Amino acid sequence: MSPRDEIPSLRGMDGDGSVQVHLDPSQKIEGAKVFSVYGKGGIGKSTTSSNLSAAFATMGKRVLQIGCDPKHDSTFTLTGKLQPTVIDILKEVDFHAEELRPEDFVTIGYGGVKCVEAGGPPAGTGCGGYVVGQTVKLLKQHHMLDDTDVVIFDVLGDVVCGGFAAPLQHADRALIVTANDFDSIYAMNRIIAAVQAKSSNYKVRLAGCVANRSKDTDEIDRYCSKVGFNRLAHMPDIDAIRRSRLKKKTLFAMDDEQDIVMARAEYIRLADALWKSVSLPESFPESLPDREIFELLGFD
Repeated sequence: MSPRDEIPSLRGMDGDGSVQVHLDPSQKIEGAKVFSVYGKGGIGKSTTSSNLSAAFATMGKRVLQIGCDPKHDSTFTLTGKLQPTVIDILKEVDFHAEELRPEDFVTIGYGGVKCVEAGGPPAGTGCGGYVVGQTVKLLKQHHMLDDTDVVIFDVLGDVVCGGFAAPLQHADRALIVTANDFDSIYAMNRIIAAVQAKSSNYKVRLAGCVANRSKDTDEIDRYCSKVGFNRLAHMPDIDAIRRSRLKKKTLFAMDDEQDIVMARAEYIRLADALWKSVSLPESFPESLPDREIFELLGFD
């Protein structure tokens, strides 16, 4: 059987009512603290992930960021350009991973952050979980995780299947990016349910959420108070963040404007909170049934 014919096995129940890709124990990430970033599509996960990676690097941590979206746009503010994806690079060598060198799929970005774009299969043709698994396998084969303190998975969109949830099999903590509106909080509620389902079989726990691009946090805080969740940071809707994407830079590579300096400090505070969260007592918020969250956040 050729390498391209290998598929991940499906084993038993993994969470409430779902069958999901099972983690190969040999591919477990060891020695680093691993965080997965989730949230509603378009909420700013890549911006959060990249600035979080830069914040960890500023703190002296050795960081690896893995983008898990076929658009492969997770790391371009760290590197200044779009990177090729692992899945496309593997196709070029007919899936003979032994022909690859680390520099073929890892780019060093701002602050020494190692940047990888896992990519994914074309829409409707495969499993994102398989791509994540192959990426971690490749990183381990080339010892790219041996000298890493922090791994950040930037995961596309909402959690709707085992493929999107695959990074949770590696993560210590999951971070949810949300805004102060109904749709974002509704998505966060579903992600909390997905993480709790995975936590029955894996070490992953919820760290908390980030209020992103929001002037206020009242609706987020009301939800968090109801379910027992933590808001770890608040990133206001400032133009500097938009401009940083256009300039293909993280906030840490921008000029020292007042808003930028304040936002950097918040990202560093978030990085510190996440780093410490792995050693703190575990959090077990309970997601709300759909009807209850409508009643909590809905308006007459």
